[in-house]
Amino acid sequence: MRTEDVLTAVGTGVWRWEGGSQTVTLDARAARLLGLPSPPSSSGTVTLGAAAVRGRVHAVDFVRLQGMATLALTEGRLAEGVLRVVCPAGTVLRSVRVRLRPVGVQTADRPAGRPGVIPPGEARIPGALQVIGTVSEVAPVPEGSDAPSEPDGEIDGRALEVVGEWKRSREAFLLDAGRALAEARSTSEVLRVAAALSMPGFTPDGLGVFGVEGDRLSVIGHHGQSPGDEGPFLDMPLDTDYPAAEVVRTGRAIYLPSPDAYRSRFPTTWPLAEPFGRASWAFLPLIVGGRTIGAWMAGFAEPVAFTPDERSVLSTVARMLAQALSRAYVQDSERELADDLQRMMRPADRPAVEGLRLAARYVPTGGGLQVGGDWYDVISLPSGRTAVVVGDVQGHDVRAAGIMAQLRIALRAYAAEGHHPDGVLSRASRFLNGLNRASAGAPGTVADERFATCLYLEIDPRTGTVDVARAGHLDPAIRLPDSAMLVRQTAGGIPLGITADPDYPTTRLVLQPGETMLLCTDGLIETGGHDIESGWERLRQVVAGHPLPEQGLEGLADAVVNAVHGPPSHHTTGPLADRRDDDIALVLLCREGDPLGAGGTVAAPPARRSVLTVAQAEPARIADARHQLGGLLHDWKDGDQADGAVLMLSEMLTNVLVHTDGDALMVAEISGDPGTRLLRVDVTDSSDELPHRRSPGELASSGRGLLLLDTLADAWGVEPRGDGKCTWFELREAGTVRG
Repeated sequence: MRTEDVLTAVGTGVWRWEGGSQTVTLDARAARLLGLPSPPSSSGTVTLGAAAVRGRVHAVDFVRLQGMATLALTEGRLAEGVLRVVCPAGTVLRSVRVRLRPVGVQTADRPAGRPGVIPPGEARIPGALQVIGTVSEVAPVPEGSDAPSEPDGEIDGRALEVVGEWKRSREAFLLDAGRALAEARSTSEVLRVAAALSMPGFTPDGLGVFGVEGDRLSVIGHHGQSPGDEGPFLDMPLDTDYPAAEVVRTGRAIYLPSPDAYRSRFPTTWPLAEPFGRASWAFLPLIVGGRTIGAWMAGFAEPVAFTPDERSVLSTVARMLAQALSRAYVQDSERELADDLQRMMRPADRPAVEGLRLAARYVPTGGGLQVGGDWYDVISLPSGRTAVVVGDVQGHDVRAAGIMAQLRIALRAYAAEGHHPDGVLSRASRFLNGLNRASAGAPGTVADERFATCLYLEIDPRTGTVDVARAGHLDPAIRLPDSAMLVRQTAGGIPLGITADPDYPTTRLVLQPGETMLLCTDGLIETGGHDIESGWERLRQVVAGHPLPEQGLEGLADAVVNAVHGPPSHHTTGPLADRRDDDIALVLLCREGDPLGAGGTVAAPPARRSVLTVAQAEPARIADARHQLGGLLHDWKDGDQADGAVLMLSEMLTNVLVHTDGDALMVAEISGDPGTRLLRVDVTDSSDELPHRRSPGELASSGRGLLLLDTLADAWGVEPRGDGKCTWFELREAGTVRG
């Protein structure tokens, strides 16, 4: 028997609604039932605009038709309802039963046959979606129903107003719910938003979200039940005769409008639901990308009929909830991976070093995977010294984090072998260069060569001697006991990994008691639009306003990080902001013994001191010495006097390099109260030959050093030493000659 014969026998017509073109195709019987023009032949079809159908459906019922279409599309199942057909004058001609089912999705972002979601407020079937259905005549709608009470069939304005108000409330609710779920960043936030949803006219008093773990059902979260009530539902097999389990198996929603409906359909698990005393239940699948990832249960204290509009709202919320949970799962996984990588990056234990206090921070960036190539490490060496490493691998991705982990392990191994700082960095550069070559030579891969900057130092806590090797990294900074901060220039080489056999000169510094060394990556300096100079100046202001005895070294570390990133929120070891330009690794080393370390008071301000060696083979380091002395004098009252001190130091160091065969050692110290402080600068060399006064002519290229000292210094002199001599000068901040 042909399908046409069956449809003719039952008086049923067929129609198709094309969402893309907003056209409706009807056979002859459907067209007649809807009061529309019939096709030329009884076996043909007619295609009309959607507006033509809307004009023949009662205005109130057309709202119901939209709800039916939404339900059919969101649930991927049959939806049906009764509509009143009206003539152009508005008189009701007949009532018809309409059945709808989605038959395909022609968009590129959803596979064909999958249900879609009608956006809130959409007054038509969404573009490129198709709905096919049947139309058959039924008995007229009885009085007292949604039909208008007037005999002539005129539309009841109040009914339209109520329907319109409910529709607006539904649209506002869906928009608010979608916005709130889209902003949720974790599974717990998604569940909290779901628990707070207040649906228009039928708000659940209990919610449950079920997940899938293998072949078993799990409870992700619930609301409206007491703690522990989820016990019977935990670890439930998917073949259990329970609504949520069936929803996960079939991907179809289950609506139970009454306890009798629940009891008759699921008699085995009805005893689990009965104690909650609810009147209606809705179980909906959580579907993402065509895969059911769980189920959502909404329980109601009052009976709910689950009309097409109500089911449409529930289905739409379930879709949004599924998408939000899917995003939260990914973010939770990334956050867990980032936490694991951060724990791996930090030293397994921060060794306690006698004579030193340590504070360290790692601050990930605010976007992406939240882990990159920055790291720090503190290593106890067999010699009794302590090595400190701060580095930054190029890039901010998983590969940068992986290279960082390998490089950190290699540096630890080379340090443990007892190599000098320059040897450690040379071997590390060779190691990274080998990784780059291996990556470039791997078949089927694109070369992704990386380099890394690194600052490696070894410190002797007893003497404060620090040997520094630097590979393209930022120089260390020193916080002096009076809270001033100086950037110490050190010799350096190229970043790690660029060549296989680089050279890294070593600089020796002395960390005096009470001084704190600051090591960091460029994320602490060059963030928020700052360059190197302005970034260091920002940190100077923070350090100057943060006395150590009140907050301690940990407090100083937090203050530095917070000053760079603004108001804090969350951080693995301290506060930080939500958005950052780059990762940060920060290490603070304080040599104990300063009078402020114990929190006491002192009779006089602590002295500022700077020590630097200028070797014969490194005349360029004279500029570093000038820079360090200028930093010591950054708050000197008389700027001309400070410039004169820098000029005298330059002459003294140049004299040593030109007239002797040894190195020059500079020691500069400022002591006393601000405004009347004393600056003393010593330059020591290994030559016994004392300088002689000369009277250089106008065109002479040398011989003016002692004249400068005579003119600019408040006092100066030359003192023979057992292994050479010391040339010194002094300046009083007020400009008076020392008595």
